[in-house]
Amino acid sequence: MTISHAPPGPTDLSAAPEKGPAPGSRTPPALEPIVRASVRRARLRSVPRWVRRTVGIGAYFAAYEDRFGLRVHRPVEVSAVREGSGRRLLVETSEGTYATRALINATGTWDRPFWPRYPGQETFRGRQLHTANYPGPEEFAGQRVLVVGGGASGTQHLMEIAEHAADTFWVTRSEPIFREGPFTEEWGRAAVAMVEERVRNGLPPKSVVSVTGLPLNDAVRRARAEGVLDRLPMFDRITPTGVAWDDGRAVETDVILWATGFRPAVDHLAPLKLREPGGGIRAEDTRAVRDGRVHLVGYGPSASTIGANRAGRAAVRSVMRLLKETGADGEASAVASVPAPVPGA
Repeated sequence: MTISHAPPGPTDLSAAPEKGPAPGSRTPPALEPIVRASVRRARLRSVPRWVRRTVGIGAYFAAYEDRFGLRVHRPVEVSAVREGSGRRLLVETSEGTYATRALINATGTWDRPFWPRYPGQETFRGRQLHTANYPGPEEFAGQRVLVVGGGASGTQHLMEIAEHAADTFWVTRSEPIFREGPFTEEWGRAAVAMVEERVRNGLPPKSVVSVTGLPLNDAVRRARAEGVLDRLPMFDRITPTGVAWDDGRAVETDVILWATGFRPAVDHLAPLKLREPGGGIRAEDTRAVRDGRVHLVGYGPSASTIGANRAGRAAVRSVMRLLKETGADGEASAVASVPAPVPGA
């Protein structure tokens, strides 16, 4: 095996084929004010004005990369991270194996959409898709669409689709909780803290929206008044023409849209045995407790706009301290790894 020692300074490995947003990603209209606020808070005055005004986070990231001359290798697929010699980690990739003293794993969740399994799912004659591949509401014109999931994506897509579809249905496991009032920084920090507590205890992370509830804005109020957000309990099985409940109820639909969230893209870290008995990777700030060389950004509380900025700063500071303590601050690199998307996901 040929091992390449990453050159001084950070090396970023990305599976994305080009700069900008992940394939298929888009910003729902109701989230645009939050995205704009996130761009404003960055306060990067040297970034072109059109980027600071843009709604697309992907365009912002691309401009950020250009402005600061970040060294990104793409497309590179990371298959595994293993223990190497001399306290280095070996990062096995499609362009070779890197040896590094520290790893910032900024893989997020986008490449791991979660598909629940229900009896009869394979018999459904209509279309099933996940929000990761959401094509926009116009594609569902004239169809009956059933949306599964009580998070932000589910409600946003449902409200968009209802303007074009012949009929819509909304199914969730639990009763949705709508929250009155503005989304303040204090409220956001409190939500992140609740998610962070699970990660500290080694439990699989929940999404931030699972503890914040759904924002009750004018669009949501209107959709509730029109019956778009009338919720049905989770069905028991899927039929060739729709879904059914054990009490005899049934709904016929042309499309099932699974707005069922994502799971952390951390399979490539399995050789390091970072998981706790509870199923999650225990972390303090961003540092994995079982291996202090590994930092998780986009995992648990940092898998959100609210937590990402703070997590990025914390990870870099911790890595710099590690390199200084080991006398390697002028020699080693932090490698930010992004694995390849799951085929067919």
